[in-house]
Amino acid sequence: MSLDQELAARFVCAKCQARGARVKRVALAGTGISRLLNIQHNKYAAASCNRCGFTEFYNAEILEDHDTGMDVLDFLFGG
Repeated sequence: MSLDQELAARFVCAKCQARGARVKRVALAGTGISRLLNIQHNKYAAASCNRCGFTEFYNAEILEDHDTGMDVLDFLFGG
């Protein structure tokens, strides 16, 4: 199962407590020269609740770290 699929399946909405989400990847420019040149090196996974649309952002670089990615998801969603 991909990381996005795992995040979508484990997601519990902080607002309405519903389970399940749609996950999209988002890239954003930083500050300074990267903003000026529109270099989008900040990557996030956005998980939006299937019921109410509340969205949480997760740092994709941390989640994609092969050593800790699933550990982070276990910590966030209680195993």
